[in-house]
Amino acid sequence: MRTRPALAAIAFIVALSASFWACAADLKIAELKVGAPAPDFTLPSASDGKAVALKDLLAKNKAVAVVFVATKCPVSNAYNTRMAALGKEYAAKGISLVGINSNKTEPTAEVKEHAEKHGFTFPVLKDDGNKVADAYGASHTPEVFVLDPKGDLIYHGRIDENQDDPKSVKSPDLRSAFDAVLAGKPVPTARTKAFGCSIKRV
Repeated sequence: MRTRPALAAIAFIVALSASFWACAADLKIAELKVGAPAPDFTLPSASDGKAVALKDLLAKNKAVAVVFVATKCPVSNAYNTRMAALGKEYAAKGISLVGINSNKTEPTAEVKEHAEKHGFTFPVLKDDGNKVADAYGASHTPEVFVLDPKGDLIYHGRIDENQDDPKSVKSPDLRSAFDAVLAGKPVPTARTKAFGCSIKRV
């Protein structure tokens, strides 16, 4: 038979657990919906510290792809070569990539070194406090949000379905979204499931 102190201790643990899960529920990040206006942001570039504003990128391009990236995530790193190639290819066609690193575990100097090492010609910005990741509802690296010139979300999800072998990709979702924009057509599949490492929030 349990004593009163033991029962009180059990009740305390149960209450503490309930409080924890209630807080966890409150921290759930709302997903930005396709068709909705994307939150504006201005963040420092990891390469030189200069401010980069989303509104300026939108004003100069036919679309902007906001890609949440990481330095240590093996899934994000599996796409480094593809991201670098897409950035170069589509910049010449009027579509801009911009990388955002929101991980609290990856300092700015590391983000700069990583971008230079992997040949990213697009800006990679540091989102201290993961405020932009929260505003967009981003959960993974890599995770992509493509915006039209008005700033409305037209594609959200993965780069493609095959992290291991670029030559075996059957669903080049991000490329398909870019090509649809250039052709003046709706994105064929506007929502796919992003996968990768979780963003390490504060």
